[in-house]
Amino acid sequence: MDRLIPLLDWLEHTPLAVAIAQSTWAFPAIETVHVIALTLTIGTVLILDLRLLGLASLQHPYVAIRRDVQPWTWAAFGFAVVSGSLMFISQASEYFANTAFRIKLVLLALAGLNMLSFELIIRRRAAACEKGSAPWPGRIAALLSLVFWIAIVFFGRRIGFTMGPGEN
Repeated sequence: MDRLIPLLDWLEHTPLAVAIAQSTWAFPAIETVHVIALTLTIGTVLILDLRLLGLASLQHPYVAIRRDVQPWTWAAFGFAVVSGSLMFISQASEYFANTAFRIKLVLLALAGLNMLSFELIIRRRAAACEKGSAPWPGRIAALLSLVFWIAIVFFGRRIGFTMGPGEN
């Protein structure tokens, strides 16, 4: 942990981070983009997860929904990562010291591992399901995805309530 302090300090003092921290509008604007991007990311993930669970869009094959939704998911997630990184660099030390922030990062990693395992192991069998729910490994991956993303939102909101005054 102590080895990260110089890196965090350096990040906070880059010209971009200083500009964000000192601006009256930059942080709120970036945060707005972050919230919109996360909303779109989670909404599109929800569409896919509910289809895998057999709870929505049963008249459409999973493959067709995935083809239509996944580009939006990745684009929105990219915006969320960029905007989240910009918010982070403006107060890197404070964010890194925040327990809710660190839990959110762990949950993001777990959601990523869940998605990777789905893509590498489960997707072909789930894609073969034209109607109804996916085979049980696909349903478990979808359920885990929902749990992770709900927890990510919860801890993301906690960050704002657990940072010190004037630090967010």
